This record gives sequence, structure tokens and C-alpha cells, in this order.
Amino acid sequence: MEGYILDWANMLLRWVHVITAIAWIGSSFYFVWLDNSLTKPTAPDLKEKGVDGELWAVHGGGFYNPQKYLTAPKSLPENLHWFYWESYSTWMSGFALLVVLYLFNASTFLIDKNVFDMSPGAAVGFAVSYLLIGWIVYDSICRLFNKNDRLVGILVAIYIAAAAYVACHIFSGRAAFLLTGAMVATIMSANVLAWIIPGQRKVVAALKAGQPVDPIHGKRGKQRSVHNTYFTLPVLFAMLSNHYSMTYAHKYNWVVLILIMLSGVLIRQFFILKHKGKINVLWPAAGVAALGVVAVMIAPQPRPAVAKVEGEAAATVSFAKVQEVMNARCVQCHAEQPKMMPTAAKGIKLETPEDIKAHAQLIYQQAVQQKAMPLGNVTQITDDERALLGQWFEGGAKTTN
Repeated sequence: MEGYILDWANMLLRWVHVITAIAWIGSSFYFVWLDNSLTKPTAPDLKEKGVDGELWAVHGGGFYNPQKYLTAPKSLPENLHWFYWESYSTWMSGFALLVVLYLFNASTFLIDKNVFDMSPGAAVGFAVSYLLIGWIVYDSICRLFNKNDRLVGILVAIYIAAAAYVACHIFSGRAAFLLTGAMVATIMSANVLAWIIPGQRKVVAALKAGQPVDPIHGKRGKQRSVHNTYFTLPVLFAMLSNHYSMTYAHKYNWVVLILIMLSGVLIRQFFILKHKGKINVLWPAAGVAALGVVAVMIAPQPRPAVAKVEGEAAATVSFAKVQEVMNARCVQCHAEQPKMMPTAAKGIKLETPEDIKAHAQLIYQQAVQQKAMPLGNVTQITDDERALLGQWFEGGAKTTN
């Protein structure tokens, strides 16, 4: 029953997280586009009101005329909409999902003893600290060098690259990718919580009190908002990466992560400039080139047939030995009632000959070619056992001898 409840928690949290992330990213993309698409008003009445930019748009059968004021309107409307719950809800649901999936199963999902041998408690402590330190370092960079946006951008990029390297040398590859994405997402949401919204509240309070508005609040909020839009595509990849072991299982997975995140920034830059009417194909070309480097880097290497286990021919590997490997190394997570997690991982069961035969291709890809399974090699599968599985698959994946 516990496993059933956790499955429901996983499903519902993931659902909420995706919905709120769509709302947050969608509004972020919209306002970046809007800000870069506004034109200076020509009508005297708009200039008199303090409108600095406007846009006419049509959508859903209606016409819209959003206007941006240089600092703020002379009088605030009673109904003022605030954009922040999209950010907070995305982070809270994401952190809850991290707890349910990774922190509650630290020995399986966070730890790879071949990378760094630690206790589950230490892994959880490192994971939470990784998120907090990320925000502290990022915020310190922005505070210390706030007058030089380019320098801030360079230092933040260096820090994220260094953090990715550290994560990939402490956690399992899968967890390292996800935690790096979670760290950047934490920075994004903290920007909203600690800078963007408080600055907007100070502006509103000053206007209501009839006091002059300090433009520094808008400048600081704008800086953090710009950072957030560049973070978006890298975070999205990191959150999806757990489905693609070819990326996080590579020997130099930290290089893979950095290059793919960089490609997201470069492609995002193209669209930001495009909103301003500047088309420069070099930006997406550079992003695609980075992806191309990764594709070549992690491509399966041509190799001869899997090394034969002594005394066994590829076509005659005993299925009984294959099942022994499954029972010793795989059913702990892939069974009707697995011992290492509440329910069968990804719903895959490897207890019966029929189950093993049905997932032969997946076994070959994950355990033999990519060596991504077992996660963190927690069950200590040997190279000889991987070779045996490879021979069995290449010999036709037979379940009869």
C-alpha cells in the first residue's frame, strides 16, 4: 500500500509541477517577447500618461493593447495583477517531487558508489546544500558586480559549469543532472521571491504614499528577470534528462551537461534578439554545433561482438545463467514486490522468462551498451555478467536452451 500511495504522490506532483511550470515559463516568455516588441507611442494622450511603449495584438478573436509605463502610472488601478504564484508553485511542487523520488530513495537514485561512496543521509545533506549554496553564490555575484551585467553573466556561467562538474563527481549521473537543473530553478524562483516581487512592492508602496519611486528597484528586478529567461531552456533539459541515460551515463557527463545547457542559452539568445527585430543565425548555429559535439561525443562506439564468456558461444548462452543475473542484479528494483523501492521501477518487471524476453532490447541497451543500469550499480553487476547478457541478446535472446 505504501508503494501505491507513493505512486499516486509521484503522479499528482509531477502533473502539478508540469502545469505550473508551463504557466511560469509561458508568462516569462510572453513578457520577454512583449518587452522587446513594444514601440514608442506617438499619440499625445499616451505620452501625457507616461506610456513608454505599447503594442497592438490580436488573439482568440479579440484585440489587445498592452502598454508599459516608464516607471509607473500616475495613479494605480485598484485591480493590479501580480505574477509570482506561477514561480512559487513550480518550485514547491518540484521540490516535493525531488523529495518523493530522490531524497526518499537516496541509496538508489542519489548515490553511485563508483562516483562517490557516501551514506544516504550524507547524500541528502549534500543535495539540499547544493541547492542552497547555488543561490548564495549566485546572489553574491549579482550583489558584488551589479553594475557590470556582462561580468555578472560570465561569472554566473562559470559557477554553474563548476557546479555541474562537482555534482557529476558526487552524485549519480542521473541525480547530478537533475540537481543542477533544480539548483538553477531554485535561483530563478528565489529571484522572484527575494528581488523581483519585493522591488515591485516597494514601488507600489511609494506610489500609494505619494513618494518618488526609486528606479533601482526596476533595474534590479529587470536584471534578475533577464537571467531567469536565459536559465529556462537549460533547466528544462536538466529536468527531462533522466529519460536519456545516453547523456548522464557518459564518462564525461559533466561536459555533456555543460554543452547542452550552453546550447539552450545560445538558442534562447537568438529568440530574444529576434523579438527586437535582430536576426542573427550565428546564435542558433552555435547552439546546434554544441549539440552536434555532444551527439558525436556520446555516440556508441563501433565494436566487435560482446566478449564471450569462457565456455559459452553467443548463440548458446544458457538462459538459466541470464535469469541468474536478473535475480541477482535486477529484480531488486524490477519485480512485482521489489526490495529496493516501493513499486517496480518504470513498471518494468524482470522476474519471469516472458518478462525478460519482452524487455530484452531494453536490457541490452541499458545494462550492456550504456551501462546505465542498475542505477549507480547498486547491485554490483560485473563486466562478465554484462558480457553474458550481451551474448544472450546477440544470439537471439532465447528463453529456451
